[in-house]
Amino acid sequence: MKLDCGVHHVSLNVDDVAACLDFYVEVLGLEVLPRPDFGFPGAWLAAGPQQIHLIQTADHHAPKGQHFAFLVADLDGVRSELRESGVDVSEVIEIPGVGRQAFLHDPAGNMIELNQPGA
Repeated sequence: MKLDCGVHHVSLNVDDVAACLDFYVEVLGLEVLPRPDFGFPGAWLAAGPQQIHLIQTADHHAPKGQHFAFLVADLDGVRSELRESGVDVSEVIEIPGVGRQAFLHDPAGNMIELNQPGA
């Protein structure tokens, strides 16, 4: 068996769905998708053809080092825009032969990478 169809969604535990929803929609520009009622708070978001699923958990603590990455075409532009809106974004890290990356955290402390692949 070979999985060659891509990633459908990433699920993130958060301590406050409303705060994270505001961040992912208002700051990062993701689109809210319809979500079935699973009996617990959450939200589904479109990130291009992929999705981010937020799941509210009572005692959420973001795992150290665990992250997912958004593909960006202009890391400097995205980083500048986010910093202008008050988001703390790391300095750009250059990885020779691979590309460039910077990191930020959502309101629940989950790490997010911004990734601009090399040419």
